[in-house]
Amino acid sequence: MVRVFPKFGYNPVTGEWNDSLTGEYLWSNVNVNEAVPDVMTPSTWSLWWIYHFEVSPFEFPGNHPMCGNICGRPYLNLGLLLSIYRVLGRDVRKEMQGDMVGSAPAEMDIPLIPFSPLPILWKGLPAMFKVRQDARRDLKQLPEFLDVTPGWCRTMRAQIQNCADAPCLRSLWMTAIRPAVVHACRMLRSITMTLADPATKLRLDLSALVGEAEANVLLSNLSGGSGGLASLGPLEGLGKVQKGEMSREQYLERYGHRGVHEMELFASDLNDTPDGFEKRLADFTQSPMDVDALLAKQRAEYAAAWQRFEMRFPAKFKTTCRARDTVIAAAKNREAVRSEVTRLARLVRQFLLQVGKVTGLGDGIFFLSLDEMAALLGGDRLSVASIPARRDMYQRYCALPPYPALIIGRFDPFQWAADPNRRGDFYDARQTKAAAFSGTITGFAGAVGCVEGIVRRIDSMEEGDQIQPGEILVTTITNVGWTPLFPRLAAIVTDVGAPLSHAAIVARELGIPAVVGCGNATMLLKTGDRVRVDGGSGTVEILSEKPE
Repeated sequence: MVRVFPKFGYNPVTGEWNDSLTGEYLWSNVNVNEAVPDVMTPSTWSLWWIYHFEVSPFEFPGNHPMCGNICGRPYLNLGLLLSIYRVLGRDVRKEMQGDMVGSAPAEMDIPLIPFSPLPILWKGLPAMFKVRQDARRDLKQLPEFLDVTPGWCRTMRAQIQNCADAPCLRSLWMTAIRPAVVHACRMLRSITMTLADPATKLRLDLSALVGEAEANVLLSNLSGGSGGLASLGPLEGLGKVQKGEMSREQYLERYGHRGVHEMELFASDLNDTPDGFEKRLADFTQSPMDVDALLAKQRAEYAAAWQRFEMRFPAKFKTTCRARDTVIAAAKNREAVRSEVTRLARLVRQFLLQVGKVTGLGDGIFFLSLDEMAALLGGDRLSVASIPARRDMYQRYCALPPYPALIIGRFDPFQWAADPNRRGDFYDARQTKAAAFSGTITGFAGAVGCVEGIVRRIDSMEEGDQIQPGEILVTTITNVGWTPLFPRLAAIVTDVGAPLSHAAIVARELGIPAVVGCGNATMLLKTGDRVRVDGGSGTVEILSEKPE
C-alpha cells in the first residue's frame, strides 16, 4: 500500500516549492546533489518522491519531512536524522563529518527536534527490521535485476513508440513502467544502505591506524582490481572506442544513458543529441594521459599500500581485508544499480516525450508530476493550466547560482543570491556572516597526492572544453558525466562532496589528487589562480592570485 505524505511547501499553481519554510531544520544536499545537480522539473521531483517516500519503510513522529524540495533542488532533512540519532544515543557531532552532510562548519549550531525515545523506538525498530529484511531479499535479486534491465528497457522503448493514444500509454505506465521504477528504487535504497555503515566504519578504522592519507590509498580501488565499476565505465568505454575495440553503437547502448544531467527528465542525453557522442569522444581524446596507464599505476600503489599494512599490522590484516572486500562488493553493487536506475529514468523521459506528442503538450509534459501525467492520460486535464506558471518558476530557479550545501531555517534563494557577501557553503537564517578566510581552503581528503597548478573554475560540464591539460578543476560538484575530463586534470576541487562522492571515488581510482566538500571553493578561487592541492590532508592553499 502506498503511503501518502503531505507536500509540505508546495504551491501547485505557481510551481513554487520551498520546504525550508516548513520548520527550522538542518537541510543537506551533499549526497543527493551529485545525482541531481540541476533544478528539477516537477516530473523529476515526483520520480525522487517515489524513492524517498513511497519505497521508504521509515515513519517518524510528527509531521517532519525527511526529504525536501528547496526551490527546485533536492535536500535531505539532516535535522530529523540527527535528532533521531541523539535519542538513540549516537554522537551527533561525530555524524556531522561524512557522506550525509559533508564537512560541516565548526560554528554551525544544529537545531534538533525534541523527540521522546518511546515513539522513535516504536516506529523505528520495525522499520529497521524491514530494511534488513528487504536488503537480504534485494541482494538475492540483484544479479537478475542487473542482467534483465537493459534488455527490458530496449523492449519497452519499442512499445512506447508503438503507443499512439492515451489509453495505451496509461496502461503501459500503470502496468509496466511505473512498477519497474518502484522496484528499481527499492533495489537502490537497499543496496545503498548495505554500503553506508561498513564503508564509514572501515574508513574510520583505517584512518585511526594509518592516517587519512594512507587510508585513502587503501580504499582507492573500489573496482577490486577486476574492473567493472560503473562510475568508470563511460570513461573506459571511450578508451575502447578510441582503440577500435567498441563501436559507437555499442557504446551508446551500454553508456548512452549516463551523463551530467542523467536524472533530470527534462534534459537530453547522448541518444537525444546528434553530436553528443562525438563531443564526448573529442573531450576524452584531448587528455594527454592514457586511462589504462593511470588505472594500472594506481592499482600498483594500492597493492603496495596493502603490503605496507600487512607488515605493520599482521594480526589485523585478514579481518581488515574481509571488511575491505565487503565494502568493494557493496560499492560495485551500488554503482551498478545506480546505472540501471538511471537507464530506467531515461526510459521514463522517452515515455514522457511520447505522452507530450500524443497529448499535444510537447515538453510541457515535464512540468506535470508523474501522477498528474497519469491522470491526464485518464482524461483529467485540470493540471495542464498550471504548466506556464510552473515553467516560468523553473526558469527563475535555473537563473540562480547553486544553493548552499547546508541550509538552516527559512531560505529565500532570490534574496540570498542578491547578497554580494553571501556564503556558498552554508546558510543559517539566524546568522550568515562568513568566517574570516585564512588563505587555506579545507575539505575532505578525497584522493591522495599533492600538486601545484593553475585553477580552471567552471560551473558546468558544458564549459569543459576550456580546461587545458594539467589544470586544476574547481567546480561545485561532479558526477559520472564529468568523468571523461578527469584524465586531463592535475587535481580536482569541489564545493560539495564526501568520501563516497563521485569526484572522490573516480579520482582515487585514477590517482588524481582531489579535495572535495570544500563548501566555498568556487567563491574563493578563480581561473588563473595558482594553488597547492593536498589530497592527503584535504587542503587547498592559494599560492598566488591572478590579477583582476
